Amino acid sequence: MRWKRRTGRATQPWRVSARTLITCSISTIIGFSAICASVMIDLRRSEEVRARQALENMAASIGADISRNVELYDLSLRAVASNMLLPEINEVSKPVRQLILFDRSSTAKNFGTIQVFDARGRLSLESSTLDPLPEDRSDADFFQVHRDRPDTGLYVGRPAQHHGQYSIVLSRRISTPDGRFAGVVAGSIRLGYFRDLFARLTLGSGGNITVLRRDGTVVVGAPFDSAAIGRNLARAPAVTRALTEPSGWSSSYGALDDLPRLLVWRNGNEPLVVIASKSWDSVYAYWRNEAAEIGAMMLALIVFVLAATQVAAREIQLRAKIESRLEQLATTDPLTGLKNRRKFDETIELEWWRAQRTGAPLGLLMIDADHFKSYNDTHGHQAGDQVLVGIAVCISDSVRRAGDCAARYGGEEFAVLLPGTSEADALRVAETIRSKVKLWAGEACTTSISIGAASVTPSRDTDWSGLLNAADRALYMAKAAGRNRCASAVVRHPSPAASLAA
Repeated sequence: MRWKRRTGRATQPWRVSARTLITCSISTIIGFSAICASVMIDLRRSEEVRARQALENMAASIGADISRNVELYDLSLRAVASNMLLPEINEVSKPVRQLILFDRSSTAKNFGTIQVFDARGRLSLESSTLDPLPEDRSDADFFQVHRDRPDTGLYVGRPAQHHGQYSIVLSRRISTPDGRFAGVVAGSIRLGYFRDLFARLTLGSGGNITVLRRDGTVVVGAPFDSAAIGRNLARAPAVTRALTEPSGWSSSYGALDDLPRLLVWRNGNEPLVVIASKSWDSVYAYWRNEAAEIGAMMLALIVFVLAATQVAAREIQLRAKIESRLEQLATTDPLTGLKNRRKFDETIELEWWRAQRTGAPLGLLMIDADHFKSYNDTHGHQAGDQVLVGIAVCISDSVRRAGDCAARYGGEEFAVLLPGTSEADALRVAETIRSKVKLWAGEACTTSISIGAASVTPSRDTDWSGLLNAADRALYMAKAAGRNRCASAVVRHPSPAASLAA
């Protein structure tokens, strides 16, 4: 009966190793952690954007309110300065003059009276009375600025005590038609105006509003700090930018409290600069709480996944050990410890296709114990088993390469598969095995073996049955020649016509 070549190997069921499971679990944890970190970074950036937008809106609304009121007050100052140049202003009665000059003056509670000072700094007119008390302000900074610099325009003074209350003085120069200095018109805005304005806002924890003059002097701030009024912050990097750029934002240490802050300013070309700020701790307070909660959940999930993975990995390892042991028992001859016939058939099938792909030779030894039947009948089965075990030990001691396969082929017959081995090398291995068995048997020579060797380089139109037949044929040649020897035979493959006939 002709041997039939198999068309492929049996497919092994896919198994997940413990290492693969651990690798997948760790990769999953890293992936989810990366996604979580990305989400948290996005949330952090969103908190920054929201805080900046809120501060921008706050600074813009406060700046607009201050600018509007300063502009209204400035219109009153302009009207007084313009009307003072009317030729008939000194010819009319005091009530009429008061009406002409101060009919547009602001009367809001936090806006002070408007005063007119002559070219020597003496008070000449006041919006609140027809007969003002004598007052000399020639040493005041606003008077000296207008006297010395004709192009000053609206001048905002430093915050100081004015008529018993902290105020800032707004003033304009009075010039004659030919440009000569004729005096100053001045009014004041009490700091209470700013405090009332800030009271309508909800700054929240870490929030701060600061109003500055163009030279960096603090006018007022919220929360209110009397010690900060009048301080010059022009050298602070963020304040320097706020005084030179129309609008923007910066991350810097606060000039007053030295805390890391987000600062936003909106001023345009106005005489007062508004800076709204919030400490980074308060900006990230909500985000930190969210991050802590999500981090705690992620940590709990990671611990759970790692614990479950460890349990599963132990079960897989235990199962793998059991399966490996069962496979070993299923493929090992229980008496000799060599591979059994089933394992040998699988191995020769695998090595045949491998040698066919690589073009390497494949060697085979068929080994048979001489006169084993008569020895077994004479000395008993237990003694016969000891002989088989001794031969197996000699074979195992002679065949040490990882790819070699030594098997008990059946009864007293053994087979040794030698991948990548030529016929001459196969004969040398066979002689080594035979010599070791002879040495093990001792001088009595109660046990000997005969070995048939064959080697072939597989081709596509052949199968391993020819190699097996050749090694078997060589074994019978060694027995016919007197036993206790090695022999080799040439592999013969049937022609295609003979194969069809068979």
